[in-house]
Amino acid sequence: MTGSPEQESFDRAGGVRLSPRQSLLVGATLFSMFFGAGNLILPPLLGARAGELAVPALVGFLVSAIGLPVLGIVSVALAGDLPRLAGRVGARFALAFTVLVYLSIGPCLAIPRTASTSFEMLAPLLPEGVPLGAASVVFSVAFFAVALGLAMRPNRLTQVLGRVCAPALIALIVVVVGSSLVAPLGGAQPAMAPYDAEPLVNGFLDGYQTMDLLAALNFGIVIALNIRDMGVGRPGAVALEISRAGVVAGVLMLLIYCGLGYVGVVTLAAAPGAENGAQLLTAAATGHFGVAGAAIVAAIFFIACLNVCTGLISCCATYFSETFPRLGYCAWAVAFAVFACAVSNLGLTAILAFSVPLLSALYPVAIVLVAMGLLHRACDRVPSVWRWVVAVTAVVGVATAARDALAPGAWLPIDVLPLADLGLAWVVPAVLAAVAAAAWDVARTR
Repeated sequence: MTGSPEQESFDRAGGVRLSPRQSLLVGATLFSMFFGAGNLILPPLLGARAGELAVPALVGFLVSAIGLPVLGIVSVALAGDLPRLAGRVGARFALAFTVLVYLSIGPCLAIPRTASTSFEMLAPLLPEGVPLGAASVVFSVAFFAVALGLAMRPNRLTQVLGRVCAPALIALIVVVVGSSLVAPLGGAQPAMAPYDAEPLVNGFLDGYQTMDLLAALNFGIVIALNIRDMGVGRPGAVALEISRAGVVAGVLMLLIYCGLGYVGVVTLAAAPGAENGAQLLTAAATGHFGVAGAAIVAAIFFIACLNVCTGLISCCATYFSETFPRLGYCAWAVAFAVFACAVSNLGLTAILAFSVPLLSALYPVAIVLVAMGLLHRACDRVPSVWRWVVAVTAVVGVATAARDALAPGAWLPIDVLPLADLGLAWVVPAVLAAVAAAAWDVARTR
């Protein structure tokens, strides 16, 4: 397949490659699919609480919220998709882990969170006397109807998210961040706990809440559809373009995260009672633009959440329609939208309370899978490494998550492990499991 020089180029092997403009468009699409409610809320709150120690805290956040997702995209692109990457551990594990990841970032957690967060930002703008319960139901139905309509053509998402939604979102964020840069509402405050002791590590753990590493393991399936629709067919070329899109999305998120973190640092003095990043962004915007500022922030959250909701519905429906083909893509998309619409009306607080322990269990396993996927040539020489490392990491992660959910503060034997006090009890067992598995395979071979 060929096209004009402005549309496509060719690599040395004769395969089609995207032009720089197309690569930027695909990267902007991926950014739109990543950048949702958590990405907006977390950096300002981190900046406000870390205060004078915001720089090391933000560095830790950038590592887990950008570095890990970008590496995840590359790792999955090298493997082909998430089931093939997880399949190195075992077929049953691949199916169970992939389904669990899709459900967690899909209809059970991330998709409902997009609607509930958007409504919470819209609620202050509603006229007095409007019943919030009924308004929430009406808003969520309309929100998911729009997202479902956009998701019905997954191979055309670059035309909507990349060309329209991403530029609009970035422009509105630039307005809010730029106003704080020109006329900050205050100065940096002393760091609050826990950032006053371990800002770097706590920033890293905060990055879990974006859920972007789990999303990165799955977004490639839809991005690949859009890349193939642009004429790239060779698997190696598709993997390369997915990786390039991940880098573009990572750079965009890096710039925006730094800006939003700065907004939190300089806004806390003007909003000392703020309990979340949404309140800080609203305070910053209204401090500069009055009532119009609240409308700007509501528009930012609506566009960001609609982008993510559309991308997640599309990814989940694509995977489930291919894995369980008794229902087609449209049927799965409708089912996920309806279920998420119902869950979203439980409220943002309930959704977030459930998400923390689940992410604590899934994230360590996802991290070791990505790391071994990047080192797959070495790990494939000692196949036991895949099973041993994932098994040990899963046990530690699930035990920690269950304790935190059911009996917070209870003592577990894993609490004596190095880094356990930092929430990283799984790291040393994973390394030891890798060494032991390699030694076992070498001894067995000999």
